[in-house]
Amino acid sequence: MKSQLVLLGTGGGPTPKAERNAACNAIVVGDATYIIDAGNGVARQMAFAKLPFDSIRAVGITHHHSDHNADAGTLLHLAWCANLQGPVSTFGPAPWSKIWESFLAYSTTDVQTRIIDEGRPAFDTMITAKDVTEPGVVFEDDRVRITAAWVNHPPIPALAYRVDTEDRSYVISGDTTPCDSLVELAKGADVLVHEVMHIPSINPLLQRSNGQRLREHLINSHTSSTDVGEIAARAGVEQLVLSHFVPGSPAVPEGTWLADARKGFDGKIVAGQDLMII
Repeated sequence: MKSQLVLLGTGGGPTPKAERNAACNAIVVGDATYIIDAGNGVARQMAFAKLPFDSIRAVGITHHHSDHNADAGTLLHLAWCANLQGPVSTFGPAPWSKIWESFLAYSTTDVQTRIIDEGRPAFDTMITAKDVTEPGVVFEDDRVRITAAWVNHPPIPALAYRVDTEDRSYVISGDTTPCDSLVELAKGADVLVHEVMHIPSINPLLQRSNGQRLREHLINSHTSSTDVGEIAARAGVEQLVLSHFVPGSPAVPEGTWLADARKGFDGKIVAGQDLMII
């Protein structure tokens, strides 16, 4: 069965941006959709991409920074308000199950009202939430197998995911520095979607917080645009898709991202754009 990757959001960082939506990737296999990360705005991005809300089968969260998980609950809630019947499996690093319980509490008034007024099915029993505690297969059905690996994104636990389908394999790096575990997870994959940061252009970001501390975090927790190509080469992937751009504004030309990523990798490279289909 033919699969495809839809880049629902390619921006990096928590600040809303006019140019890019927050992080979200959809792997679509036939009439089933599997979501990896759900930053702000993902439900509307699904509408723009014409992905049916009732096609969602699983949602995986790489880590608990808000640009990756802010709308995980909202996506499923709004999908339920549309036509989602479930079941849907969700997973991510701890404390994902507690975060989900908190969202259920937050949404109780609306959910109970719509069950009574609109005859909708129960919401809480439609969704299961699991904390990923070790690497390995975290989800499998008749369309995909999703495998997780720990990556390096201090100070919080972070995962990368590999989604194997009948015809292609996709790896979503989440946020990480270059690390062996990601390379191993991505070995021989068709598509690697990897975060990228242009270090010479991050200074404007440092004005919004404790500049020196933020710079240390960015350097210690993310992958430079000049290092990402080597990761793709080591993994032997067919195609490298750049995403989670930091900085996310048009200040860095697309040609710069591509030229930097070309260092060390001679395969196909794409600078991701919101709603692009791979």
